[in-house]
Amino acid sequence: MSRMDQLNGRLSRRNMLLAGGAFGAFGALSAASPAAARSLWTWSPSGSVAGQGAGVDPEWVWDEEADPVLAAVIERGEVAKANAALKQWTRNDQALPDGLPADLREFMEHARQLPSWADTTKLDRASQFSKTKGIYVGALYGLGSGLMSTAIPRESRAVYYSKGGADMKDRIAKTARLGYDIGDVYAYKPQGSMIVTAVKTRLVHAAVRHLLPQSPDWTRVSGGQKIPISQADILVTWHSLATFVMRKLKEWGVKVSTADADAYLHVWQVSAAMLGVKEEYIPATWDAANAQSKQVLDPILAHTTEGEALADVLLGIVAELDLGITRPLISAFSRYTLSDQVGDMIGLSKEPILKPLIAAAWPLLVAFREGLIPLPGIPTVVWTLEEAIRQFVLLFLAEGQPIAINIPDMNRPS
Repeated sequence: MSRMDQLNGRLSRRNMLLAGGAFGAFGALSAASPAAARSLWTWSPSGSVAGQGAGVDPEWVWDEEADPVLAAVIERGEVAKANAALKQWTRNDQALPDGLPADLREFMEHARQLPSWADTTKLDRASQFSKTKGIYVGALYGLGSGLMSTAIPRESRAVYYSKGGADMKDRIAKTARLGYDIGDVYAYKPQGSMIVTAVKTRLVHAAVRHLLPQSPDWTRVSGGQKIPISQADILVTWHSLATFVMRKLKEWGVKVSTADADAYLHVWQVSAAMLGVKEEYIPATWDAANAQSKQVLDPILAHTTEGEALADVLLGIVAELDLGITRPLISAFSRYTLSDQVGDMIGLSKEPILKPLIAAAWPLLVAFREGLIPLPGIPTVVWTLEEAIRQFVLLFLAEGQPIAINIPDMNRPS
């Protein structure tokens, strides 16, 4: 058995996706943020899965179904009751648990239904794609998308000032749930958990929309945004994950068939719908997704004090685990993946020696994995880099450990 086969055997997809979630889904389960420089909304709904729509700027659209329900649950003091019941709901095929407030149960029964256009064949193919391209996807979720989220002002500020910002280790463990579930073989099947995770995440978003405007700290830095996590904010996070990953895979020369690319897009389309995004905003093709990303994501990346602090916390958590992957290595790989501009925004160290080394070694590793060059041509540094990435994707060994996504009942304590 080759060393590559041994490494592949030791790298379970479950652990890879948990690690991808550790940083990557940090954005997907987080909240929104203040008004940064945004382009005028001109993206046409004709490019969406709906194929039509009113064309209203998603900056002014939230979740009209979930928001009033969660606000009522919070105001009635029923969050603890709801969380106790939700803890028992872990599989897609389970009936909703007893003990839920009636209005919350009614909403959840509707929210748990897949969109009519969900294609089970594509969803199955997407899970296999995540399995075969796991090392790349895990690295991009974790050392790309996750750290990029700290350069998204609204996202980083809302995470920082919401309840989860006070305990980032716990927050990351919970957000890892989405990263695992979305790529699991059983994601949207009866025995899977992605429907459960998506609905619970939608509840968290709605709760944060109610709570965060009550935080004077968040209001002070919100840039005039009155309610966080607009549809535009969710789209920003969506592109920092799905669109970013597919773009980088192609830049790296990873072999992705048209069918696999379509399947990967589809699982994210379905997940956007399950998180409450209106169909007129969900891109129907990768061309449409790239066009939308250039409008909503690219212009808003910026430095914030909160984002730099969160990036430092994330890097510190990895260093504390003593897995052999150092902060300089993370900084170098993330700068290679995200660009020096984004690296500067979030305070990554410069790494003038490590970054060029990674820039030279990583393409060789990709080429070998894709069968473009034979084993004898691979230098030792490539194997060292792969082992470091493997250690990173094994970051959150949460197998057998229940990870509960809870509705918050307060903001970050001052």
